Amino acid sequence: MDRSVNTLTDLTQRTDIPSPCYVLEEAKLIRNLTLMKRVQDESGVRIILALKGFSMWSCFDIVKQYLQGATASSVWEAKLAAEMGKEVHAYSPAYKAEDAKALASLVHHLSFNSLSQWHTHREALKNVSLGLRINPEHQEADTPLYDPAAPGSRLGIRADELEGISLDGIEGFHCHNLCECDSFATERTLQAIEKRFGKWLHQLKWLNLGGGHLMTSEGYDVEHLINTLSAFKERYPHLDIILEPGSAVAWQTGPLLSEVVDVVNNEGDIAILDISATAHMPDVLEMPYRPTVLNAALPNEKAHNYKLGGNSCLAGDVIDTYSFDEPLVAGSRVQFEDMMHYTMVKTTFFNGVDHPSIGILRSNGEFELVRSFTYEDFKGRLS
Repeated sequence: MDRSVNTLTDLTQRTDIPSPCYVLEEAKLIRNLTLMKRVQDESGVRIILALKGFSMWSCFDIVKQYLQGATASSVWEAKLAAEMGKEVHAYSPAYKAEDAKALASLVHHLSFNSLSQWHTHREALKNVSLGLRINPEHQEADTPLYDPAAPGSRLGIRADELEGISLDGIEGFHCHNLCECDSFATERTLQAIEKRFGKWLHQLKWLNLGGGHLMTSEGYDVEHLINTLSAFKERYPHLDIILEPGSAVAWQTGPLLSEVVDVVNNEGDIAILDISATAHMPDVLEMPYRPTVLNAALPNEKAHNYKLGGNSCLAGDVIDTYSFDEPLVAGSRVQFEDMMHYTMVKTTFFNGVDHPSIGILRSNGEFELVRSFTYEDFKGRLS
């Protein structure tokens, strides 16, 4: 997925923002949430925040004005979701007995990954609306690492596993097979669900379509999404349709601000930054993808080329090569765009390198530092 950004906010000259720092731009978050509210209002579906993609709880007071709640992948995430004060949904590939006991008082909806998990924990969760995660065996994700419907997937129940099984006590199905996809992928997924699981839909109360609906990205056909969801709701008016995007909520809502610490040369100039790709934006290496850097271009498009490297000891802690109009020197700031979703949630304290602070650029232009990290945070994770 192209993560280019059209409307950028240059924070490199802001002396009130420390480096390194993740900066959420409040106005852009509200822009995304406003669009998502429109989708809800016009299609009749409900949208909740997937904490696995964006769990910056300091902005829950904003999110809860637009979305219906949050979804969790663990007990800890469920506890955090509960702090929003709205609906809490949950799904995990497997729950231990102590997990089910803890979740019973936290969640409103919960989906099991297997029939055996349902049979094991349904009594402990009898006061929760229970569902099953289904595998439509329909692939839409481009990257194998993020494809829940790939052959041999451990995620979800195939239709043939449900044949002859009583689903008494199951109120919903949960399907997640998208990753930063468009509305036409949603339409094809709904067709696959109807084809393989249609016989069961009439006995359910809800259908959770998971995440991966990148409705806030440029070029996304929002009208088609609304029409697709509305048409499905007309066919199944009894179903509560739920979407739980993570990326779409925080898509292009703020950068990771960093600083050059040193410049070395080995077959070209290499700028060593005060951030780490492996520790602070791991999708750059895992996806992989090339992040947008403010005021930078492809190699040789501008006068000065630099390979941008992280500050960990991992040899492959390298982002990519970019060109700049002016030379980079120690103290130069480098701004990586679109770093709010699936970035902060994946950070580590690898090597004990300084962890980026977290801040909010308010709509009025003021910067609020909401979290900084210390040695005690690093130490506390290890024993």
